[in-house]
Amino acid sequence: MRRFVWPLLVFLALVGLLGAGLQRDPRDVPSPLVGRAAPTFELPLLAAAPATPATPATLSSQSLRGHVWVVNVWASWCVACQAEHPVLIDLARQAGVPVIGLNYKDQPAAASAWLARHGNPYRATVQDSAGRVGLDFGVYGVPETYVIDRAGVIRLKHTGPLTPEAVQQRVLPLLRELSQGAG
Repeated sequence: MRRFVWPLLVFLALVGLLGAGLQRDPRDVPSPLVGRAAPTFELPLLAAAPATPATPATLSSQSLRGHVWVVNVWASWCVACQAEHPVLIDLARQAGVPVIGLNYKDQPAAASAWLARHGNPYRATVQDSAGRVGLDFGVYGVPETYVIDRAGVIRLKHTGPLTPEAVQQRVLPLLRELSQGAG
């Protein structure tokens, strides 16, 4: 009789773990970078005009220090990015903070044309053609969105397309909290 009890207990434990796992959101991928400094970068601006001292042709993470900001990783070849785009346009209107686009592993001409066609929610878009900065951010795939506080610390990572619910329930409340000096 005892030799059947242990396998039954192990089986029930596995069923319990599987049941708990099925209750989780598969897009909610925890990031070890949340609570840590955002990766530093200096990347060329997408479709940058000729550089002058007043308008640099690059954007660095250091230039955003002291500001709460959002970085959205996207690409013109990404179908989910197109679905997310109207939500990003609304977020940019409501956020009150810079929304920076990180164009990931894309062709600059294709990215510029895509923004011209669909609208540009970004205060600035940087070109990460090789994908190195995306890797530094721990990007699993596009789109992904990060909220970064004044000290340059990642406070939120959202994997997959932003939804209106995620923006209203998670992103905007966090941005308000951080903008009021709590971050």
